[in-house]
Amino acid sequence: MNKIIFFGNGPLADAALAVLEKHFEVIFHARTKEDLAQVCEIKRKIPKVHGVLASFGVIIRENVLELFEPEGILNIHPSLLPAYRGPSPIESAILAGDRDFSVSIMKLAKAMDAGPIYYQTTLTDLPLDKSIIYQRLAEVGAEWICNNIDNLPAPARQDDAKATFTAKMEKSMGTLHPDTESADEVLRKIIAYQDFPKAKYAFYGKNCAILAAHKRKSGEAAVLPLKCADGQIIAIDKLQPDGKKPMDAKSFINGYGKAVIR
Repeated sequence: MNKIIFFGNGPLADAALAVLEKHFEVIFHARTKEDLAQVCEIKRKIPKVHGVLASFGVIIRENVLELFEPEGILNIHPSLLPAYRGPSPIESAILAGDRDFSVSIMKLAKAMDAGPIYYQTTLTDLPLDKSIIYQRLAEVGAEWICNNIDNLPAPARQDDAKATFTAKMEKSMGTLHPDTESADEVLRKIIAYQDFPKAKYAFYGKNCAILAAHKRKSGEAAVLPLKCADGQIIAIDKLQPDGKKPMDAKSFINGYGKAVIR
C-alpha cells in the first residue's frame, strides 16, 4: 500500500482524507506550520512517501517542496485553474454566479496555486449548497489521485495571463444589503458564507446570522421575508440571533414579532 503525508485543514481536507484513507496509509497529517519539520524528517527516512494537500492554509517553503520532487506535493484545488487561485475558490465561484464547479490536481509550487496541472474536471450537476460542493469536489480529486498516483501524466503549465485571484474571507463581508442587491445576490451570499463569516442581517432590531434561506416561489407565504432590490423576496428558513441558539423562522417570529407576506 502506498504511503502518503497529508497536508490539510477544514471541510475540503476532511472530505478528501476520508477517500484517501481507504487507499493509502496516511503516516502523518500535517495541520500547522510547525508540522513541516516532522514532514521533512519523515520524507528523508521514507523517500518513497507521497505528499497530498487539500486546503492547508500554510505556505510551504521551497526546501520542503524539493524533497518531493519530481512528482511534487499533489494539491487538490477546487477550481478550474488558473481561475480562482487563492484561499476562497468555492465561495468566490458561488458569489460570481457560477453554476458549474471544478477541481484541479496540481503540483504544488512556490507561487500560490501556480504549479503545473496533472488533472482537471468540472461537475455540472451539483446543487447550490456549499457543503455538498466541497464534498463532491474533494471526493473527485482524491479519487483521481488514488487511481493515478502510480502513473502520473506529465503536468501541463498554467497560463498565468489568464489567472484570477480570490481573497480570504473576512467578517466584514457578511453583512447583507438587500436594498441594493438582487435576490440572487443575497441568496448566493447566504450560501457562500454558510460557515464563515455567515451572512448577517438585523430583523426587528436583532442582529442575526442567516443560516438557511430560499427564494420565495409565486404564491408562497414567507414567514420571515427579506425584500431585495429587484423586488423579489428571500424567505429566511433558519437563523441565529446574536447570543441565542439557531432557530427556524417561525420560532424567531414568535419571539420577536410577526410578519407574513403572501
